[in-house]
Amino acid sequence: MNESKVKTNNCIYRRFLKRPMDFILSLIAIVALSPVFIIVCLLVRVKLGSPVLFKQKRPGLNEKIFAMYKFRTMTDEKDEDSKLLPDGVRLTKFGKILRSTSLDELPELFNILKGDMSIVGPRPQLVKDMVFMSEEQRQRHFVYPGLTGWAQVNGRNNVTWEEKLSLDLEYIDDISFIRDWKIIFMTAVKVFMKENISTEGMDTSEDFGDYLLREKKINDDEYWSAIEESKQISL
Repeated sequence: MNESKVKTNNCIYRRFLKRPMDFILSLIAIVALSPVFIIVCLLVRVKLGSPVLFKQKRPGLNEKIFAMYKFRTMTDEKDEDSKLLPDGVRLTKFGKILRSTSLDELPELFNILKGDMSIVGPRPQLVKDMVFMSEEQRQRHFVYPGLTGWAQVNGRNNVTWEEKLSLDLEYIDDISFIRDWKIIFMTAVKVFMKENISTEGMDTSEDFGDYLLREKKINDDEYWSAIEESKQISL
């Protein structure tokens, strides 16, 4: 089969089949996993309190901002100035278990059902990560963000930001039914093996801007300017 025919078939899948598949599979998963949802909800309520769900603004298709749902894994502990303590301090032992099993991400199935996300696609990063991306890297938002993606099965949080974003662009350049199911099966294996859940040496993954600043790829003025831009986008 020649390349143009392959691209045409991929376009048909991407435009007409991918969304119905997402809707059907997410609905089946929600129903099948409803006992797990109930148990995790109860455990989060007992161990971390209310609210059970954590909502955070993320850039979606064409950088439209949506609220992504997760189960809470951290407390709301604050210092004497009423500022939240670092993530590593607020992340509880129970929260680490949820993250290591990826159970904290189950509520994203409702995002998929609503049409905010896809089962497979570039992972929705923070708004403050997006503003540090180059114009080319931001092309990852030309498709729906995913519950899992090509970068997640090729290192997840143990690849550099540049490698992760490059893998996202590699995926959107060749979206296909076969590739999506390959990623789904690879994800299932990695979740079972608990591979690359967190960045080596860190409890939580490092924000893109913090990484760029630490690596001296941007200066302080560029960093804070982008942070202010992200705040305006999130309003």
